[in-house]
Amino acid sequence: MLKLLLIGIKDLKLMFRDRAALILILLAPFLLTLGMGLVTGRFSGGNSGISDIPIVIVNLDKDSLGNALVDVFNSEDLADLVEPTSSEDSEAARLLVDGDEAAAAIIIPAGFTQSVIPQNESAVSNQEITIEFYSNPSRPTSAGIIKAILDGFMARLDEMRLGGLTSISQLIVSGRISPQDANQVGEEMGARLRQNAAGNANEATAIALNTSTSEGEAVEFDALAYFAPGMALMFLMYTVSYGGRSILAEKSQGTLPRLLVSPTDSLQVLGGKVFGIFLTGAAQMLILIGASSLFFQLKWGDAFGVVLLVLAAVFGATGWGMLITALARTPAQVGSVGSAVMLIFAMLGGSFVQLDNLPAFVQTLGRITPNAWAMDGFTTLAFGGTLTSLSTPMLALLTMGILLFSISAVLFGKKNLVQK
Repeated sequence: MLKLLLIGIKDLKLMFRDRAALILILLAPFLLTLGMGLVTGRFSGGNSGISDIPIVIVNLDKDSLGNALVDVFNSEDLADLVEPTSSEDSEAARLLVDGDEAAAAIIIPAGFTQSVIPQNESAVSNQEITIEFYSNPSRPTSAGIIKAILDGFMARLDEMRLGGLTSISQLIVSGRISPQDANQVGEEMGARLRQNAAGNANEATAIALNTSTSEGEAVEFDALAYFAPGMALMFLMYTVSYGGRSILAEKSQGTLPRLLVSPTDSLQVLGGKVFGIFLTGAAQMLILIGASSLFFQLKWGDAFGVVLLVLAAVFGATGWGMLITALARTPAQVGSVGSAVMLIFAMLGGSFVQLDNLPAFVQTLGRITPNAWAMDGFTTLAFGGTLTSLSTPMLALLTMGILLFSISAVLFGKKNLVQK
């Protein structure tokens, strides 16, 4: 075990003595993050760089829930974030989005309130009526923010509806009402919900933008909280593929076989090289996080959660680096394939565009990348999430790494990568 650690630390030192490598794994992502901050207006005096997002709302419902949604986007909590305008024409709203005059259009169809809270049994319809969200693909970040607010509103409605059904079921089970009276009680509860929606939309049916953590600290949206981890994760894939290329380069130069002259077996040698790649990737991520916190005052969230997520992300990415190395024949192949994978994973994993704004099949395909799972985790932490909120992305990254390392070990064994 000590030999494995020594080999890994030696490779880490060699990496940080390579100026060309340092430019690509540290300076390039830092400068790209700086550029993203300038483009989004992060350094122009505002905190997030995103404000007054233009949206068009078409309220054809003209009832309590439709009006409540309109009130949400016109509330004081979102006054600095969104700039809503009303329209009566759905097609005209879509044309505004197509013409890049709005980030998104929200079209509330007629009968939406009736479909959620029917006034009576005769009003119940089997046809599902849903709100249309029409987004501008050229404004993925702004459209993603609007969609998140809309999703929160719909989640609140589902919670209310399920809560009502549960309450009625419990009343029937407890014997307080008879099954025959269930419809009448449901109508009365629906009427109260409609009155609450009309009287105080923001408290009864809508959502408030989450601006505090469980500890009470204020949390504000920061564009760099999305772009900084995206750039760091993209260049992490370069780092792990660069490390894999060095393994094949040392084999061709005879360095790896010469290590076996000492009382060190092949498993220790290869394990030490892989551990060195892991240490380099972790150091790269942590340095970039520290630099962005120092120079940009970027809040990454819970420190312990950030460290654990970094280690899990590097573990998953290193697994891909080892698979590329195991499949390649020459160092040049690792370099070219690694660069291609770096860009492809960045696009599929949401480093440039939020996954929610991509087609469904692309979102599904993106889950094979460590970028997508790690981005989920970093975004959660940036919005006040805690370690318990990271269970899904961390489990996915660890599972990914274990699976890829297992496949790579089999392929390395067949190639006799380290031999006397």
